[in-house]
Amino acid sequence: MTDDPAVGLSRDGAVAVLTLQRPARYNALTRELKDALLAALADLAAADDVRALVLTGAGKAFCVGQDLGEHAEALRRDPATAFDTVAEHYNPIVRGLTELPFPVVAAINGPCVGAGLGFALACDLRIAAAGASFSTAFTGIGLTADSGLSAGLAHAVGVSRALELLLLGESFTAEDAQAWGLVRTVVPADEVLGTALELAGRLAAGPTRAYAEVRKAVRYGATAHLDDVLAAEARAQARLAATSDHVNAVAAFLEKRRPTFEGR
Repeated sequence: MTDDPAVGLSRDGAVAVLTLQRPARYNALTRELKDALLAALADLAAADDVRALVLTGAGKAFCVGQDLGEHAEALRRDPATAFDTVAEHYNPIVRGLTELPFPVVAAINGPCVGAGLGFALACDLRIAAAGASFSTAFTGIGLTADSGLSAGLAHAVGVSRALELLLLGESFTAEDAQAWGLVRTVVPADEVLGTALELAGRLAAGPTRAYAEVRKAVRYGATAHLDDVLAAEARAQARLAATSDHVNAVAAFLEKRRPTFEGR
């Protein structure tokens, strides 16, 4: 047992950095870590001075998914309740990431597996370390996907490749992930966090309210009927029309100057 917190939360200006902190176990997810991650996401959702988030892992890994030692113990205790963690932790963590009122960048510093891959896909943009490995892993232990991974993969790479990755469970590289559109860029391992922070800082300086609407619109639009999407877009534009960011940006355009966004 360690006195170190299961997750770390730090700040770089308006950018928060949330770090999974079980480096000796490649940030495998225990109840303690999942509880701490949920609490941190709730705090971030209520913060009025955060405008972007970077999610990363301590040590050499991003996250290798569920801690199977803890899971095996849960199965021994009661197989009927061993998967309660999906509803109690995994689902609300993914919702917590996707429903934050600002953009989220994943800094994938190493292996990204199972639920860890689900969490990364719940982020808006992803930066990966050269040499990082990825895998769905679930069928290798006789399970289907959770953590939104089935939808996240299908939306990111298409149904055919998502089925391939989930059925076969084969590892793929950061370079594969970039070629398939899963990650924005691949950089040396020691540059992952800095690159993610730079990208998050760029987003934090932008129109945060508009970004929040974009995040909702894209996820809704991936599954909704076109008429419903068009109606939702119209409502979102009406909400944004009265924001200071929009009004000031239009004025800046007409005055031929660069706009400044305040997230209001």
